[in-house]
Amino acid sequence: MQLGLSVSDSDVSSFTPLVVLELADDTKAEAITWLLNRIRGKQQNGGAELLVDQLLFPAQDGQKSNQNVFVVGSTLQRLLKGAEDVGLFKEFQDGTMRGFTYANRESFKDFYGDGEGFLSDAECQYIIKHELDTLRAKNEEHVPGYPKVKLYPGKSVVRRLQSKGVLVQYFPLHNKEDLKRLSFSWYKKIKLSFQPLDDIRHYFGEGLALYFGFLEYFTFALVPMAFIGIPYYLFDWEDYDKYVLFAVFNLVWSTVFLEVWKRCSATLAYGWGTLSHKKAFEEPRAGFHGALGFNPITGREEPVYPSSKRQLRIYLVSVPFVLLCLYLSFYVMMVYFDMENWAISIYNENPNLATGILLFVPSIIYAVVIEIMNLLYRYAAEFLTNWGEPEILLFNFVNCFASLFYIAFVMQDMVLLRQSLATLLITSQILNQVMEAFLPYWLQRRRNKKVHKRMRRMMGDKELPLLEQVQLETEMNTYLGTFDDYLEQFLLFGYVSLFSCVYPLAAVLVVLNNITEVYSDAFKMCHVFKRPFSEPAANIGVWQLAFETMSIISVVTNCALIGLSSQVKAYFPESETQMILIVVAIEHVLLAFKFILAFVIPDVPKHIQVKLAKLEFDSLEALKKRVSTNFTWLTICDEGGTPSKFHPSNISFNLAERRRS
Repeated sequence: MQLGLSVSDSDVSSFTPLVVLELADDTKAEAITWLLNRIRGKQQNGGAELLVDQLLFPAQDGQKSNQNVFVVGSTLQRLLKGAEDVGLFKEFQDGTMRGFTYANRESFKDFYGDGEGFLSDAECQYIIKHELDTLRAKNEEHVPGYPKVKLYPGKSVVRRLQSKGVLVQYFPLHNKEDLKRLSFSWYKKIKLSFQPLDDIRHYFGEGLALYFGFLEYFTFALVPMAFIGIPYYLFDWEDYDKYVLFAVFNLVWSTVFLEVWKRCSATLAYGWGTLSHKKAFEEPRAGFHGALGFNPITGREEPVYPSSKRQLRIYLVSVPFVLLCLYLSFYVMMVYFDMENWAISIYNENPNLATGILLFVPSIIYAVVIEIMNLLYRYAAEFLTNWGEPEILLFNFVNCFASLFYIAFVMQDMVLLRQSLATLLITSQILNQVMEAFLPYWLQRRRNKKVHKRMRRMMGDKELPLLEQVQLETEMNTYLGTFDDYLEQFLLFGYVSLFSCVYPLAAVLVVLNNITEVYSDAFKMCHVFKRPFSEPAANIGVWQLAFETMSIISVVTNCALIGLSSQVKAYFPESETQMILIVVAIEHVLLAFKFILAFVIPDVPKHIQVKLAKLEFDSLEALKKRVSTNFTWLTICDEGGTPSKFHPSNISFNLAERRRS
């Protein structure tokens, strides 16, 4: 069935392809026709008013390829109007960031002629995604050709098709020329300089650019910690009372680091037009089902999940699963301690180089098991209970740090704590680099070679770059978002801050890891994964709270570790209670200092606060003028010449009377 442009006729579509949409190979013809008509249909008729062409892949070795692959694009005028619909902020002629409006398009900076180049590729693809996601069912009871796939009035058609497997995937296409330029300026040159964050944002969007901005900022912020930690590591290792200053510096550093980052992210977000961006109301996730009910927020009927069933699911599925996973985590931890005792006993019996190396084997094995368990936890949690990110974050925290807390505060073995921390940190860094970059790259190269060979057999000497590009990117792995990347940095921050007085060299190792992380993450985004859709972001979201919570916990752990050291205990040989009270008092003072510091440092720089206030003032003034203009023609005077209730001068009085009544 051919519903669009045959690539055998021309490899160049009649428009610039921005998004690929792949339906299942066995999708019913009437469903395809219906969906394409909705995508191409006029907005006033409930369509998206986008452009769609079909890509026709020749048969390979007598086997028919999936013909239900389409490219989606748009006219420039439609994209500009869509930019207003999604609430994009762009730079105005006076230098402020304002919500883009099609009517005032020529008043925005960098808008020339018909607006070619005004919107970035990432913004155009984000607009198309928004238009596809907001295609809503009208009067259809089910998807044509699929009587069992029910449609609910006002709900997203694309999400429904995706949840039922009719829509396999849709993703934005790479722009080869822009990607080549970005790759060269980003990671192909080994250099000590800042990342091209504006270029990253232009190509991948604000969400990903903010992650790389945070990664860069975190790495530079760790440099003072690394320089101070090296001499502490090399000299006077067992004098833990001398680590008090280092621990205090660490705690102050963690607070300043997080507060200054808020200001940096606000500056970036304002320049990118997302600081004042309001997130659109989110549709229920794909795959969500339930009885049809009334949503008081949207005013539409949609599937609802009864509260009683949700509670049963929590207590009968989620809670038992949580307890089981915690039990397994602690069981593996105890096995690790048995292995440590075994390795130490062998070393004590016959101390030599081989048995000395054997001391590190249990920690290495445990670090590998932790990474495997973290992956299993995530997949199991998402599959069984549809957990969100906080639950997965909690699991990773317990799994990675439980053994260190046990060694520090139950066993009180500082030598073993130092060894375990170092081994876990180094092993996890190596594993993350292999699993996140090298292994996916190797697998992708193998897939690329297979696709190239297949395309050469199919096409012969024909040059069809678009067809080959779509085939390659269709088989690429999907980037699942920045959660895993932030999670890795969160755990590294924990290794640095929680036990800084025991292992000051942690900051050095994290700096080295993050330098390689910048290059490996940049490479995988450009060549390993499909291009992700842009996601407007004003900050790093819940991760700011997660890092701040870790910073507070680090105050408690470091004070407790210093209090447990033999040198500190020697100052209080007869009164352990007095020592505990003093340590707790110091801890409270440090916590108070952290909160005061957080309060004193503004989250948003002053010059941006002024610009935001000016924008709000201008918006209110414009609203007043609009209201005044709209109500002027409604001014109706009675016989005595008294203005009616519709006159602007009486609006506030009438509103007050209505509230009282």
